[in-house]
Amino acid sequence: MGDFLSLVQNENMKIYRRVRTYVMLGILIGLSIIISVMWLAFGERAQTSMWDVAFLESSIMFFLVTIFTVIVAAGAVAEEFTSGTIKLLLIRPWSRSKILLSKYIAVLLFALLLAVILFLSTLIVNWLCFGVGNGSPAISTLPAESGSDAFVYLLKYYGLTLITSVVTVTLSFMLSTIFRSSGLAIGMALFLLLIVNNFVMLLSGLKYKWIDYVLFIHLNLAQYLGDFQMREGMTLGFSLAVLAVYYVIFIALTWYVFNKRDVSA
Repeated sequence: MGDFLSLVQNENMKIYRRVRTYVMLGILIGLSIIISVMWLAFGERAQTSMWDVAFLESSIMFFLVTIFTVIVAAGAVAEEFTSGTIKLLLIRPWSRSKILLSKYIAVLLFALLLAVILFLSTLIVNWLCFGVGNGSPAISTLPAESGSDAFVYLLKYYGLTLITSVVTVTLSFMLSTIFRSSGLAIGMALFLLLIVNNFVMLLSGLKYKWIDYVLFIHLNLAQYLGDFQMREGMTLGFSLAVLAVYYVIFIALTWYVFNKRDVSA
């Protein structure tokens, strides 16, 4: 167990030794400050609820959390092949599965760290700017009864959005492992996020039953926090089940390809 933890620690060191990691963290915190300060400067402070601004910032910037983690996931395996260091890893007394799992866990921990930093920065910055008692949540999806209700809602939003982020990151990790190209993995993942997701609403309007099983229909679990669902009759449980199936497929393909790949060349 200790050997495996050292593997995970080693992969974390690879992530946090890079300047880009701290640039990503700085962007999340900086945008939280910029948006809040601009709202404070141009809005009406007395009528603004900190929860409105926190939710707005979260809904905008959680997309950045996914993109940043996709970038890290795409390079986790591909960059080892590109630099040739994969051979040095494989000659050590660790199985391929342990090596791959350590990389995957490090990526998920990075995603969790970004989500926690975003959550805390939006709350702290907006508490300092607007205070807890100012106004009541005005955004229609937020509970208006009290700040505690809005806090619980925000926690649920982060939890559900983090699940879909993990599925997207796992897809990027799989592409990185299969194609051994971080650029291709990042490009394909971003294409699916930016282009395909734009057609989800159009796709969801089709009456075919097979649409219910398309991955991208279920990548917005936060829809179940409100009254609107993309497809009539869909439930949170059904969406989670579909995402779980895709997740298992992505993981199985990743492990199969990595364990069977010849790295002697």
